Amino acid sequence: MSGMKDISKELIKRIEKLKTPIKIMHVCGSHEHTIMENGLRTLLPKEVEVVAGPGCPVCCVPSREIDESLELIDKGVTIATFGDMLRVPGSERSLADAKAEGADVRIVYGINNAVELAQKIDNEVVFIAAGFETTAPTTASEILNKPPENFSVLSSHRMIPPALEFLIESGQTNLDALIEPGHVCTIIGTKPFEKFSTKYNIPQAVAGFNPLDILMAVYMILRQVNKGEAKIDNEYNRAVREEGNLLAQKVIGEVFDITSREWRGFPKIPNSVMEIKNEFSEYNAREKFDIEVKDVKEAPTGCICGPILRGVARPEDCKLFRTECNPMNPIGACMVSKEGTCNIAHRYGTL
Repeated sequence: MSGMKDISKELIKRIEKLKTPIKIMHVCGSHEHTIMENGLRTLLPKEVEVVAGPGCPVCCVPSREIDESLELIDKGVTIATFGDMLRVPGSERSLADAKAEGADVRIVYGINNAVELAQKIDNEVVFIAAGFETTAPTTASEILNKPPENFSVLSSHRMIPPALEFLIESGQTNLDALIEPGHVCTIIGTKPFEKFSTKYNIPQAVAGFNPLDILMAVYMILRQVNKGEAKIDNEYNRAVREEGNLLAQKVIGEVFDITSREWRGFPKIPNSVMEIKNEFSEYNAREKFDIEVKDVKEAPTGCICGPILRGVARPEDCKLFRTECNPMNPIGACMVSKEGTCNIAHRYGTL
């Protein structure tokens, strides 16, 4: 432990020497958890700002896709989903509201549990597949294994690089550098992020999930700035390779097409969402049940989850934070999941 403290102190000294006004965005709920739990922002020079972007997959699921789930419930379908999806708000209500009204909504720990459920009950089962590139291979693998006829998937899988390019192109966030998510990079590698350095001159570092990983990533970025460089450094090289996991990429490519759809807090982002290919349409709940949702209401009144996901606001900027909106009564999606920026700020921020 003392060794880690010594390394941390040395890294902070080096960061202090290289400090310059810079805004670094990370896109990982686990990174935000590490930063807040360990008070890393208080250790960094005031010139070095680290902001959270759209790194929580549950938070990024828009109202439309919750409304689609509720339409499936109205058709008598059994919904299987992760526990933190239950309270994500749709236009008017959540899956938790529907469950309280008697809907058959089951909490599972993964898609394999949802397939097992479909094998046991005599009803249609739809799994809500929320997640980034990290969890998409498991969804693809289950579909390739030909699950039971009464099983299908509502795909809410999203891709990090297109969202980052949207933020960069929009200029809203005015970010200067990026800390890339280690878990996503274990699947897709570092290549999909390279253009942010070559095209937009943005320094980057892939980071793991402990405090030293985060501090080292910040140091690597400042070192690039000091040298006038813009590239992607791989701090998490114990798990991430440049080419990523080729087998995982293969199964994703076999099952999913890439399409454009909105994210929570974002308009339609080009080529950012994974949808099940036509050849597997019997497992695509949107096709199987002919879902069509209209008149979507995106955000609860007063909630600023959208600006928080875009990195232009912090939870403390929201008038509902720690008052009407808290983990026991989440109004916005960013307070629902333990990877949500508001939920993390509520647990680890100062009162």
